[in-house]
Amino acid sequence: MRLLYSKPSPYSSKVRMAAHLCDLDIELVPTNTADEGVELTQSNPIGKIPALILDDGSTLYDSRVICEYLDRLAGNPIIPQAPDAWAATKRVEALADGMTEAAMAALYEKRYRPEPMWYEPWMDKQWRRAHRALDALEHEVEGLPETPTLAHLAVASDLAWVQLRFPEELNGRHPALAAWLDRFFESHPDLAALKPVA
Repeated sequence: MRLLYSKPSPYSSKVRMAAHLCDLDIELVPTNTADEGVELTQSNPIGKIPALILDDGSTLYDSRVICEYLDRLAGNPIIPQAPDAWAATKRVEALADGMTEAAMAALYEKRYRPEPMWYEPWMDKQWRRAHRALDALEHEVEGLPETPTLAHLAVASDLAWVQLRFPEELNGRHPALAAWLDRFFESHPDLAALKPVA
């Protein structure tokens, strides 16, 4: 299997962490989405990463689908199958990923639009969404099990991306989550090596 990914991407990070915990060997293919290259757009018409190319040439996307697939291949080591535990894991994953989607929307407003066209009400709305999610995550991480699940991987990769792009938002406004992230990576240095980096 081949994974189209980029090192700064939190969703790529989550998939790489999942593959590691599932003990699956995946070839990593660095991919720049700005180029809209043929391999990327043929693998994922949306042109986003990560995209997983399977041995038969078919593809999977996005990160949630890929992680589910890897977990099933490996016999469910990272996604609990009991209904309540499954629901809790997937809820935390959706919350963490949704937080990042909101923060990314604010980032892209400044990255891809000229400054005179920045729309502050839009960016403010995205940050309200992100901070509500971060507030909720402070409570969610307290209930995570000791053994890492997909919920841990989503929270760790998404928080690491926020810390990379907006360190003041995490370290300054959500120090409890910053502390959780430090403890998680200290306990799992193999996963720390897979966190988003510039």
